[in-house]
Amino acid sequence: MKTPRLTARFAALVSLLALPCAAPFAATPPNTPAPNAADRMFAEYFRVETERLASASLAEIKTLRDWTDRRAQVREELFEMLGLSPRPEKTDLKATLTGRVEHAEFTVENLHFQSLPGLYVTANLYVPKNLTARAPAILYACGHASVKDGQASLGNKTGYQHHGEWFARHGYVCLAIDTIQLGELEGVHHGTRRFGQFWWNSRGYTPAGVEAWNGIRALDYLQSRPEVDPAKIGMTGRSGGGAYTWYTAALDDRIKVAVPVAGITDLHNHVVDGVVKGHCDCMFMVNTYRWDYAKLAALLAPRPLLLANSDKDTIFPLDGVLRVHGELARLYALHKASDKLGLLITEGPHKDTQDLQVPAFRWFNRWLKNAPDQLVRVAAEKLFDPKQLRVFPVGAHPADERTTKIHETFVPLAAPALPADAAAWAQQRAAWLQALREKSFRGWPAAEEPLALARREAPAAPAAETWDFVTQGPVRLAFTVQRPAGGAPVKRVWLQVLDRDDAVPAAPPGPADAAIVRFFPRGLGPTASALAAADQNEVRRRYQLLGQTADGMRVWDIRRAVAALRTRELFGDAPIYLSGVRDQAVNALYASLFIDGLASVELIAPPASHMAGPDYLNVLRFLDIPQAAALAAERQPVRWTQSNREDWSWTTKAARTLGWAPDRLQW
Repeated sequence: MKTPRLTARFAALVSLLALPCAAPFAATPPNTPAPNAADRMFAEYFRVETERLASASLAEIKTLRDWTDRRAQVREELFEMLGLSPRPEKTDLKATLTGRVEHAEFTVENLHFQSLPGLYVTANLYVPKNLTARAPAILYACGHASVKDGQASLGNKTGYQHHGEWFARHGYVCLAIDTIQLGELEGVHHGTRRFGQFWWNSRGYTPAGVEAWNGIRALDYLQSRPEVDPAKIGMTGRSGGGAYTWYTAALDDRIKVAVPVAGITDLHNHVVDGVVKGHCDCMFMVNTYRWDYAKLAALLAPRPLLLANSDKDTIFPLDGVLRVHGELARLYALHKASDKLGLLITEGPHKDTQDLQVPAFRWFNRWLKNAPDQLVRVAAEKLFDPKQLRVFPVGAHPADERTTKIHETFVPLAAPALPADAAAWAQQRAAWLQALREKSFRGWPAAEEPLALARREAPAAPAAETWDFVTQGPVRLAFTVQRPAGGAPVKRVWLQVLDRDDAVPAAPPGPADAAIVRFFPRGLGPTASALAAADQNEVRRRYQLLGQTADGMRVWDIRRAVAALRTRELFGDAPIYLSGVRDQAVNALYASLFIDGLASVELIAPPASHMAGPDYLNVLRFLDIPQAAALAAERQPVRWTQSNREDWSWTTKAARTLGWAPDRLQW
């Protein structure tokens, strides 16, 4: 992939310093399945899609006015992609002090606050002694560090205590906050990575949104403290804490200086080089608007920003860091603020080293204390037993806490009301279809490319054929066609969308004049992966980074299969009966919303909710499968097979309210 818009100086750095990253299907341990032809095809697909997004990132920004005119919209898109649009209410923090630890130079307050009711944030506040005026403050976001007392988590803030202690010994107030993963109240960052909870995509949920919101509310708390100068607040953190520094500072201008350490790289690293495999979900926004990460970083300009990384970091590779920095350098130059952008590259792996710490401390001294030449004589050392920094006593977690399961409620589910009348339905239909196009299926191609339909091989029998076609870029898919016996003319086409070879529905009822088409969307049947299950999971996560989902693109594949069947080479204007099995029934259902003139849609054993079925970005923020079924039934009859009718009560009530003909819903 080309390096987009890097200055010559940084392009040279990339070539000199970049380390080779693992390819998405690189050499694997012994006895690990090797990639097959389909895996290689999708690797090329991800490369092409990533390059498309990278080349578009900030491409429209030629002048400072271009950026200032767009910045508010870009920030609002980020709020939305983090599950923070509309904004949660800023409720009472209910800040509570639970303990205090004394040091000769500073005091540590063990405390908690609620960023939302029941969403507890455990923290340590480091306050210098003998302050004579309000002091600059640092919000410290922790990376992933597991610190335990037996089975009880002490919070990752205790693992990063040396940072808060250094700041306090040098005149800063520092608030170190736990994350929901590895905090004292242990939540989940690994929904899709480890637990297969891909409904997070459908909810529009990412733990990055929780961490950013906790950071915003931590700023509220810091500004409430009489020791803090509210106009002089900086933020830093490493690894996950580096990522949360990017997100929080991008959303909140109260952060005047930022030093994200090992917290960002670009889509090329994550998707093409496979770095996503080293990260949990907390690193990523729900990429509805299909950004590369330079656009996130741009929201910090022109505030003082030191981008820090090490040269052998395998999960934030140097070449991607330099590409992001190159974009930032261009934007800071437009602001005439190049002196406020720094790049720190140290030798070493992904590790919290003194080589990274000291320049960060000096950056804050320079921009928050106006002391650029102050020597750093004191090392950042851990001074306390972690148990001294515990906020909650063992076994005394609050009964009303939601932190451990915040992923279940942080982004509300839609609760669609039944339409009151035809006018209300028409308005709701238009809103839902627009939301699907813009929020769930934005990753579909903007224009349909030529199908390049071809008969793949000679038929094994006169009635059997295999055809393939281009669905998107390098991805070609195939379907098999069985024509009527005896060469009878085809008067209708029954398209079966399948998930595995043994999932063949019964033959369609009626006269023997139908062509039966068996079709597997991408990643199923002939294009199924040969990789180990864990690696296939990481392939699935790549789609989300590109503002897509695997199932969302399967909906596109079904649309393209119908287009292929309607060509003159095949069946022209013969009526098409669309059928799908299990999750592919739902994908067929959604495809029917964007295909005109289908004869009917059959759903065989479909799930009744995206909480258990296919995942599309954000879909549960506005509707669920029963509402999609109503949208489809208005267009053509919908038939359910092997399905509990009670699961579709919303659909049947809507049809009754609107007075649809009985054949719209069939059981």
